[in-house]
Amino acid sequence: MKLKELKSLTMPELQAKGHDFRQELFNLRLRQTAGQLEKPSRLRELRRSLARIETLINQSKRKTA
Repeated sequence: MKLKELKSLTMPELQAKGHDFRQELFNLRLRQTAGQLEKPSRLRELRRSLARIETLINQSKRKTA
C-alpha cells in the first residue's frame, strides 16, 4: 500500500491491516518453503507495507507521549 493511503486510516484500522499483512506474510512464507509460491514479489511488497504501517504506528505513539 502507498503511504498516502495508510495515512488516511485510523489507528485501529492500521493495527488490523498490520495483523492481516503479518498473517498473509506467514502464509506466503509457508508456500515458499513448499515451493508453491506464484508471486515472489508479493513477499517484498508485504514486508515494505508492514514496515510502513509499523512506522506510522510508532510515530503516532511518539506524538501522543
